[in-house]
Amino acid sequence: MWSVNYVVAKTAPGIISPHVLALGRWFLAGLILATIARAELWRERKSTLNAWPQYLVLGSLGMLICGAWVYWAAETTSAINIALIYAASPVLITLGAVIGLKESFSWRQGFGVVLALLGVLHVVVKGQWTALSQVIWVLGDGLIVMAMVSWAAYALLLKKWVSPLSSTARLAATCLGGSLVLLPFAMTEWLGTAHAEWRFEASLLVVVAAIFPGVGAYLAYSFCQKTLGASRVAASLYMGPLYGSLVAWLFLDETLGWHHAMGTLMILPGIYLASQKTQENVQKVEA
Repeated sequence: MWSVNYVVAKTAPGIISPHVLALGRWFLAGLILATIARAELWRERKSTLNAWPQYLVLGSLGMLICGAWVYWAAETTSAINIALIYAASPVLITLGAVIGLKESFSWRQGFGVVLALLGVLHVVVKGQWTALSQVIWVLGDGLIVMAMVSWAAYALLLKKWVSPLSSTARLAATCLGGSLVLLPFAMTEWLGTAHAEWRFEASLLVVVAAIFPGVGAYLAYSFCQKTLGASRVAASLYMGPLYGSLVAWLFLDETLGWHHAMGTLMILPGIYLASQKTQENVQKVEA
């Protein structure tokens, strides 16, 4: 579901501006989630309102920087640069979880992280490692670097800030915070575009972004992180370039190659090793 966002980002330029797309995506997603969790949100309205600074921070990190800025970056940088830079985010999450959240991490999990990362790099450079020396940095690259760091911070804070809300209700509240943060930027973009016309393609992009990489992907990620821990779930992000390649092949007519198969043979075992429970965690569960 998350990989659909690659298609949205590459299609959006010329159709809808970055912050307007992000606002439409998260406002619509928030409405859907709030409808589903309306009883819980009403019941926990006091605690939710008391935690409003947290939702503004999470909204800024997850919806503004990791949302609108990725669409903004797609206007100036290439897909290989986006994938290459974003591939480092699980490493930051893992290190942050071990250092900041005191999550245990074994050498086997560490080896799995390295193996999966190598597989990701193999995919994004299309098996040609010399391409790493040919990366040209532009504004979009800097935006993706900030988005990468922001996503790591979002994932860690989501785990650190304990909430009485379920994954659905919490994401609905975060969408509201993100929409409030995005609103002034979106209005500036909209008013600054001369003779802006809303097209059917723009509505389609908003709906697709809200349902798949919005509601679906974030709900799945929040649920898995709450259940398994930040460092273990972070490894699943390494599947992004593989699924992204499949989606690009289906919808953007991009070509699949042997480097995707080789990357898969490295990523899947890496995720398996990185997601294994440490002996310490096993003992805690048994106790």
